[in-house]
Amino acid sequence: MSKAAELAALIGSGQAQGDRNLIINGAMKVAQRGTSSTGLGASSGYFTVDRFRMNFNTSGRLTMTQEAITDLEGFANAIKLVCTTADTSIASGENLFIQHRLEGQDLQQLEKGTSGAKPITLSFYVKGNAAATYTAEIRDQDNTRFNGQEFSVTTSWNRVSLTYVGDTTGAYDDDNENSLTLGFILHAGSAYTGGTFASNTWQTTTDKRVGDNQTSFFDSTDRTFFITGLQMEIGETATPFEHEDFGTTLAKCQRYYTIEKAGTGGVYKRLALGQCQDSTSAGFILSLSTPLRGTPTLETSGNSNHYQTYSAGAVDTLTGILLTSDSDAGTYNHNIAFNVTVSSGLVAGDGTELVTNNNASYYLAFDAEL
Repeated sequence: MSKAAELAALIGSGQAQGDRNLIINGAMKVAQRGTSSTGLGASSGYFTVDRFRMNFNTSGRLTMTQEAITDLEGFANAIKLVCTTADTSIASGENLFIQHRLEGQDLQQLEKGTSGAKPITLSFYVKGNAAATYTAEIRDQDNTRFNGQEFSVTTSWNRVSLTYVGDTTGAYDDDNENSLTLGFILHAGSAYTGGTFASNTWQTTTDKRVGDNQTSFFDSTDRTFFITGLQMEIGETATPFEHEDFGTTLAKCQRYYTIEKAGTGGVYKRLALGQCQDSTSAGFILSLSTPLRGTPTLETSGNSNHYQTYSAGAVDTLTGILLTSDSDAGTYNHNIAFNVTVSSGLVAGDGTELVTNNNASYYLAFDAEL
């Protein structure tokens, strides 16, 4: 598409302004947790590329990577899935979803549940090792309503564009919880396929969510799936992908997950500064560059003995680490407070540092994902 045609499309859609993409990290730039995770399938969660959750109920297994790509103009990264263990005997409740979850307070402009409910257009680039058909679904989490459409995958990059009709039933809650889930369904049992699938129709029945044309990603260990350039916008037109700078995307991702790494070089690296409370405990506060969505859970790189306090020239190995409830009165808008314990050796009132215990790869992370 020429620059003039792109501008005309933007103006015609009424979306020439920025921030039209409701998806965070659609170019798959940010992967705070790491670039590769193997043996996935036993449990659901976030593993590599930020804001993209894997939901599993299967005996199949896969590898997920943030893949560097050179064969799609304008994009440097994609999510890549590789089937490593097939699952060809599909039980009723089995599934594989790639999910992106959105807060209700970011969706009020859709006017869902009113007579003026607006359509949404979803666009993305996909390819795989062979031809396949999968399902892209938007789910209203607040009212348990589904709308799905099939899409095709080939061995070459293809931009898919799907427009979903506005839903006049059931408004999204105006809060910071999950109100809409975008799901790419790559594997599904009869609990999802047993009914009569109707494309681009809002409905409430689980077994009508996936049609008979669906391919199973787990049908062979040859199976691969690539996706990038994911955009969701108001209206019936798929406009050119809205690129944004890395720093902006990172800050958006850090609202849901932020990680404090020890850094490179040396093995005793500083993570935080604090104060000793008595001979066996110390308190620390971390200032956040981006406020978290809500109360986080603490994620460590391993056992508490991966970390030490350093004060008055002495180091003491941790016996415990725990978030406290007084961080900004529990809102976690600006700071994270946590306490650590050691067996002995601290002096009340002394300043102290939290450092890694002989390993520069250890980290602390704070998870407020939807």
